[in-house]
Amino acid sequence: MADGGIPISAILTSASTHDSQVAIPLASMSRERVVNLYDVMDAAYDVPQIHEISRQMGHIPLIDVNPRAIQALKKEKAAESKRCQRVRHQYAENIRYNERSTVERVNARLKDELGGLFVCADRLKLCVI
Repeated sequence: MADGGIPISAILTSASTHDSQVAIPLASMSRERVVNLYDVMDAAYDVPQIHEISRQMGHIPLIDVNPRAIQALKKEKAAESKRCQRVRHQYAENIRYNERSTVERVNARLKDELGGLFVCADRLKLCVI
């Protein structure tokens, strides 16, 4: 998804396919269509292979850290967030990362207004990057 909610690439998969499994193919498709600097993804995409491919494409991967079961990492992440809020500091990467909500809005619109819900009802899932 480009700024402004313009779809760049999409893949239709079965509902059982995890979104992270199509991240690399979507990034490759998008790379052929546009020049982008960032790959913005949530914590579900926090795997080393996606980070590495993103860097190989010359992009900056802005992928939220998935602390999984590491309690110390969860605590440090929360503490860092509090420190930044206290001094009203925002990293440029965090500001760009917050743009990922555009994708969620477009996905909802595809389902609610443009018939995507009927595709999803047949155990298929539309993945848009």
